[in-house]
Amino acid sequence: MSTPLVHLRDIQKRPKIFTIWERKRNSDPVHWAMECFAETLGVFFYVYFGLGSQVGWVFGNIIKEEGFSSILQIGLSYAFGIVFAVAVCAGTSGGHFNPCVTMTMVVFKGFPKAKAARYIVAQIFGAFLATLVVYNQWKAMLDLAEVGLAQAGTLAAVQFTPNGPAGAFGNYLLPGQTLPRAFMNEFFNCTLLAIIIWACLDPTNVLVPPSAGTFIIAFSYAAAIWGFAVPGVSLNAARDVGARLAAMVIFGMDAKGDSYSAITSLVNIPATMLAAFIYEFFLVDSDRVVTPAALEFINIHTNHRRHRRKAHGEKRNSRVQSLVDLTDASSQEKPSITHYEQATDGLPVQNHNVV
Repeated sequence: MSTPLVHLRDIQKRPKIFTIWERKRNSDPVHWAMECFAETLGVFFYVYFGLGSQVGWVFGNIIKEEGFSSILQIGLSYAFGIVFAVAVCAGTSGGHFNPCVTMTMVVFKGFPKAKAARYIVAQIFGAFLATLVVYNQWKAMLDLAEVGLAQAGTLAAVQFTPNGPAGAFGNYLLPGQTLPRAFMNEFFNCTLLAIIIWACLDPTNVLVPPSAGTFIIAFSYAAAIWGFAVPGVSLNAARDVGARLAAMVIFGMDAKGDSYSAITSLVNIPATMLAAFIYEFFLVDSDRVVTPAALEFINIHTNHRRHRRKAHGEKRNSRVQSLVDLTDASSQEKPSITHYEQATDGLPVQNHNVV
């Protein structure tokens, strides 16, 4: 016996202003703005909590006081930021929350190109806003740190390094680190993270139900930070580009960085593409059975799409519960691509949430 299809409106009465707004919000082009808002807010969560701990780490090192933060805390903060982003926003946008994930979805999952462009702008904007907010919350203490460094005569030397106030926001090359090693560090981490993301989004992966995928992806980011933050990793182009733009607003054009900025902002794109190819080519098997948990997740999003069509007067029985129509191109639109990702978020079967 199938589970009855119950919409929220069937069990919960909302104020009329919200029901009127819902009808407007689910129409073009307003729903595009809502999806972009969700991507902006999701990246804001990710960057806000992670960056707060990162600034504390840099500040504590400058004043030589322990207890402000640690690599462990930074990794956990970014991980929980991913969990919060997915929990709050992925149901609306699909939870990409990362430009390289969005681009890879275009190549491997047929995600609409115009929609991808909107998502990428929204993601970078979310990181930009979060960085400005965190800077203003820490400004008094960062000003004190800059004064101390200036008195010691070291501000100019460390400002645009991972050890300076600007380095808490933008990603800069660690003194003594080489660009080839920085490239390798970024490429390997991003490739492995993306393989983990793709595995979590695989509806036949019996060991990873959709509800667990969020946490696996989030803590894969934490593990990368714990192991490789000191040599230097970016992991998310939205966080890097958005925060760097904010750093340029705060500290001036010198905050733009040098050749290393190209590594932190661009390397994760080919790395994620390669990871998707590796997983699709070597590990995906179309004869595997979709797990019950994944099937339930997919059908929930599919029935949401049918409900919207009925609301717009399209002929489709919203009470019929069946599998996702894989030939339906419109399934790439309103439905979230979230099988939950950190990192990582719009989807039917083909789209999933990631960071």
